[in-house]
Amino acid sequence: MADKKAGPTFESIMRDLKARNFSPIYILMGEESYYIDKISDYIQEHVLEPEERDFNQSVVFGADVSSAQITDMAKGYPMMADHRVVIVKEAQALRNLDALEQYAEKPLTSTILVICHKNGSIDRRKKLVAKAAATGVVFESKKKRDYELPAFIESYLKAKNATIENKAAQMIADHIGADLNRLTSELDKVLISLPETDRRVTPEIVEVQIGVSKDFNAFELRSAIIHREVYKANQIIKYFDSNPKAGSIYGFLPMLFNYFQNLMVSYYAPNRNNENALAQYLELKSGWAARDYVTGMRNYTGVKTMQIISKIREIDAKSKGLDNPNTPPGDLMKELLFFILH
Repeated sequence: MADKKAGPTFESIMRDLKARNFSPIYILMGEESYYIDKISDYIQEHVLEPEERDFNQSVVFGADVSSAQITDMAKGYPMMADHRVVIVKEAQALRNLDALEQYAEKPLTSTILVICHKNGSIDRRKKLVAKAAATGVVFESKKKRDYELPAFIESYLKAKNATIENKAAQMIADHIGADLNRLTSELDKVLISLPETDRRVTPEIVEVQIGVSKDFNAFELRSAIIHREVYKANQIIKYFDSNPKAGSIYGFLPMLFNYFQNLMVSYYAPNRNNENALAQYLELKSGWAARDYVTGMRNYTGVKTMQIISKIREIDAKSKGLDNPNTPPGDLMKELLFFILH
């Protein structure tokens, strides 16, 4: 079983499921539906044999049942099978959890009850969560942060015997964002296009299959800003202004804020000129990931970095209509870029 004190991870839960170490109750909750679906789908498809499911597997929706009805289903014993599986989808629609709280205190060991609560988490102060954590598994599925997406993309493709170039991974992450269901769907599309003889995803493949320009994208804009390539940065901003779907201020503001925030932290690193030491200080996965911050410290002073962070906040507020009656997003992008590079 997963360590309840540390909190189970998606990987630890899947390891236990594949080893057929089942818990009597699973509460899967959070903002990221991808992991909730992956776990519940695996249980639905792999715990019981197809011929056992008619009498031993129930899949219901929170809007259609009460917690008392779910409890009654969970208390049933399996027929000619080792387990009974009860999966509650969209459990956030359940009105009352009292009956489930009582059941979670002493669940039937032959039943596997799966509660899928999406678009948020059950209040951890509720007795249901504490009791389920003591007798089963409580998993909170959190949204991936933007900086975690390239690693997720790389890991997803590696599991399917494919590799991806760093730039290509960042292009996809910037274009798709943190919706993992949409992201994996796009990655599957890319995988289908790869020949068996070359399972490597390049920026050129991303450009063709996903429709992101390999020359005019958020990754290249970030790179141009880091290296203070004024002409290239202005070209990309101009392209974004003419092609809003390719990139917008709402997409690249968080990216730039994250970069300059890390750059500010870099100035306080004890060994800031050593890429590996800096990567460790910033909690980056490798030395090459810190290279951009070493370059940034050469091109931007600490004072200028603080001013840029303040300017990004100002432009972010204006992009949301605060103190900005009519300046269009394209002009705000140009204003920010000018401030950063001059």
